[in-house]
Amino acid sequence: MPSSAWTRPLKWVSKSPAKLAAALRESGHEVSPNTVAKLLEEKLEYSRQVNRKTHEGASNPDRNARFEHINAKVIAAQAAGQPVISVDTKKKELIGNYKNGGSDYRPKGSPCCVKVHDFEDKALGKVAPYGVYDVAANEGWVSVGITSDTAEFAVASIRTWLDRMGRKRYAHMRELTITADCGGSNGARVRLWKVCLQKLADETGLTLRVHHYPPGTSKWNKIEHRMFCHITQNWRGKPLTDRLTIVSLIGATTTKAGLTIECALDERIYETGIKVSDAEMAALNISGDDFHPEWNYTIKPRTMPYS
Repeated sequence: MPSSAWTRPLKWVSKSPAKLAAALRESGHEVSPNTVAKLLEEKLEYSRQVNRKTHEGASNPDRNARFEHINAKVIAAQAAGQPVISVDTKKKELIGNYKNGGSDYRPKGSPCCVKVHDFEDKALGKVAPYGVYDVAANEGWVSVGITSDTAEFAVASIRTWLDRMGRKRYAHMRELTITADCGGSNGARVRLWKVCLQKLADETGLTLRVHHYPPGTSKWNKIEHRMFCHITQNWRGKPLTDRLTIVSLIGATTTKAGLTIECALDERIYETGIKVSDAEMAALNISGDDFHPEWNYTIKPRTMPYS
């Protein structure tokens, strides 16, 4: 092969044996596609391979130390009998008769027929499932939002978990440790997330200890591999035709390890684009940990006058 071939977008390694054989015959080499395939596989030890995700990219500062810090805080909270939750938003889902990844058992030749194109049905829209996973209890809560995935919605989901599950299990709760991704509606830089958490602390009297995982490491967030993956597996191959179907499938998700999930629709409207002023941020009763305070911080209730 000429050296210039290696700089072209379409390299010879992406061509089929038939095209390679045709190119070789044009160059005076009588060869069949079968021979080309045999030479590639047996003599040159080449085979068709897909891309494999192995490059993590640039490592974040103190990445391993950040994991160790979170782990130490989680262990300390659990040793003190205080709850630890892992939170995140599952990807938004189209509502309607659309293809859903995976397969299920059906009579031969009778696949579930769905729409060809995934254009959003404006009447049905999308849903945003926000999950709260109790690490010690191996149980979770999912609020299925029908509008926007905002910080207000995220904290409302945590509040609902407290009211419906958390306080029942942790009657003497004084603190709540929250582990979350570094981005999205519960991101470390999201001002509204911190303002809404402050309101939650004021309402409940709880001290909230928040720890964010480094960017690009969401798969280590417990909710991802202990809850969300099982929800995805449970509804694989099933079109999410309506909101009730989604709530039912999430609530029916269980595992041999004892995972249980409660789920409900949140039909409140969450506005986007809410601005948080510097004054509101200054009024927060927030303090950062000694170790990377931008990602690890504590929000305590404010002493507020009541009329």
